[in-house]
Amino acid sequence: MNENLFEVLRAFRLDAKPVSCEPYGCGHINVTYLAVTESGRRYILQKINNNTFRDVAGLMENITAVTEFLRTKTDDPRSVLTLVKTHDGASYLHAQDSYWRVYDFVEDSICLQLPETDEDFYQSAVGFGTFQQLLTDFPAAKLHETIPNFHNTPDRYRALLETLERDPMHRAAQVQPEIEFALARQAEMAALQNALDAGELPLRVTHNDTKINNILFDRQGRVLCVIDLDTVLRSPCFNDFGDAIRTYANHGREDDENDKNKTLRDVIVQDLKSKNTEARYQIAAQNAIAANKDNSISRNKKAWEKTVKELKKSLGVKD
Repeated sequence: MNENLFEVLRAFRLDAKPVSCEPYGCGHINVTYLAVTESGRRYILQKINNNTFRDVAGLMENITAVTEFLRTKTDDPRSVLTLVKTHDGASYLHAQDSYWRVYDFVEDSICLQLPETDEDFYQSAVGFGTFQQLLTDFPAAKLHETIPNFHNTPDRYRALLETLERDPMHRAAQVQPEIEFALARQAEMAALQNALDAGELPLRVTHNDTKINNILFDRQGRVLCVIDLDTVLRSPCFNDFGDAIRTYANHGREDDENDKNKTLRDVIVQDLKSKNTEARYQIAAQNAIAANKDNSISRNKKAWEKTVKELKKSLGVKD
């Protein structure tokens, strides 16, 4: 085991001496390791990407507050991530010019990288919908904005226009059709942000990265736990719904370099059109809608209809 990792682990309240620590998982932002102690107990060690999450203290305050709140809603310790504190009682460690945290490993769990069946899609939707529902009465104003303007589509367009004017890599001429596609929809894509700015949509506690690999399932395919809470922010609940459709309906991985793999899953598209299956998916949707009960039904319905379209297009102008 890398001695530097061993030194980091010793700073946390593990149950015994660590004996191994190896790279783990398929995450893109943070660096994740699986640590095992002499007793055989397992932990997740993560090196937090402080280039992406510049306010690490605020980030960890968010995660601590949300997980402690969720723990009051369940009797199953596996249904909520459990942070392991440092010997000083902190939720994270600043050492070796890096930021570190440790979670209890969720035993007997499965993490899927892509939906294998439409039931996987449905169960994950239930998981994220339930996550929002359980946090309905959480004080959303308490959360730090760890990624400013994360779902602010007009701000994405501002950044796009500024970059186009500078054209620092001299590539704009090569992607004119894509640029024209994005710019032709600029006014339309501001709809949800405008409604939010006008006070027509409330801010709720949302996950903001509703990929299926941010859900842990049990061996029977039921949802155990929502993970990767770094992007938990205040935003309209519709963003989670739109982001889920974007990822679940895609045949390819998020980082797939082969564009031919990035096609819609027909079975999911057809299921969403089916009245029978639509009723099933609405079970999950109703959880999120319940979090917006102070809005009219018609206003919620219009926002849901806009969300998938806006999220799909706004992702095309990110970064």
